[in-house]
Formats: sequence, C-alpha cells, structure tokens
Amino acid sequence: MPTGWRAQNPPAMATPDQKQNHKHRLTGVWLSIDLTRSQTPTVVKNSAYIDDQAKNGSKNIGATNVLRAGNKKIGYSTLSLDILKAVITLIFIKFNYPEFIFISSLSVFLGHVFPFWIKFKGGKGVAVYVGILLCINYQLGMIFIGVWFLIFLISKFSSLSSLLASLSVTIFNFLIFNGESYYFYIILFILVFYTHRENIKRLINNRETKTKIY
Repeated sequence: MPTGWRAQNPPAMATPDQKQNHKHRLTGVWLSIDLTRSQTPTVVKNSAYIDDQAKNGSKNIGATNVLRAGNKKIGYSTLSLDILKAVITLIFIKFNYPEFIFISSLSVFLGHVFPFWIKFKGGKGVAVYVGILLCINYQLGMIFIGVWFLIFLISKFSSLSSLLASLSVTIFNFLIFNGESYYFYIILFILVFYTHRENIKRLINNRETKTKIY
C-alpha cells in the first residue's frame, strides 16, 4: 500500500485528569471575565453620567477621565473599585485554581478593557493592572505605584505615569525576579501601551491634558 494511504493512528483519548484540567481552565477564565464584567461607574453612578464620560476627555469611562471631569468622589470610587474587583477575583482564583493565575489575570484585564456588553469600550486597564500585580507579586505592585507617583509629581500626566510604571514592572521583574514569567508582564505592557495609543499621540504633539488628583 502506498505510504500516503496508510491508516493513521487515531488521536489519543484525553484522560480523566486532562479533561478535569481543561474544565478547571475554562472555569477559571470564565469566572475571571464574569466577575470583572461590571464597569465600576455603573455601580457608583447612573448610566447617563457614564455616557457623558464616554464622550469627553479621553472618551472612556475610566477613573482618570472621571477625575478630569471634576468629580473626585466618583473618580476615586471608580479607581478603588476597579482595583478591588481585580483583587477579589484573583484571590479567589489564586486559592482555588492557582495554576491558572496568569491566564485568569489576562482575562480580568481583557474583560475590563474590552467588555462586549458595552460595545468593547471599557477603561484603559491601569487600575485593574494594579490589582493584578498586588495579587501576583505585591512587590511589583508597589514598584508600579511608586513609579507612577514619581512620574506624576514631575509631569502631571496620568498617561505618561501609567506607561512608564508599566514599563518599570517589566524591567524590575528582570532585575529583581530574574525575569520570572516575563512573557506575562511584556504582554500586559503591550496592552497598556495599546490602550494609551491616543494619549501617546497627544503627548508627542504636546496636546495631552494634565490631571488633577487632589
């Protein structure tokens, strides 16, 4: 019989452990997206206000844009709850499905930035990223916060602070933690860079708006 006609060996059947592992992976990803799907401003204010924020400033409903609009109470509530919803979700994953902490963290971020229930127009993911870092490696989380405040005190640009803080996490991960799970932090930095692409254009053209946080 010609070689090309030989019967191929049937693919190996998945073992019960593999099936269970796959089920856990899907469960972790689904929970990560589902538990973070609510956009925080919907909790702290009505939808009409959210629509206004989506039309002004950087045209999203994130905490920084709310602060730019002058509503400090809602802005800080949004910031705190965005961090908290990531922390609560990932603590649950960490204790129940620890092997899926990274894929769940990525799902948390993507579920916040690209929520399909509001036409994929969410926040820029910085507050959620802080929550992710505090759960995975609190030292990197503190580095992010420290760099963010340092750059902000110098420039007053929230976007620049977020970009450099995200970059610093990737760099310090190599310097302090020998590049452990480096691919994860590189992916998150690329995503933060992408969500701030319009801010980057405005920074280059000297048209970016400074932010007041007090």
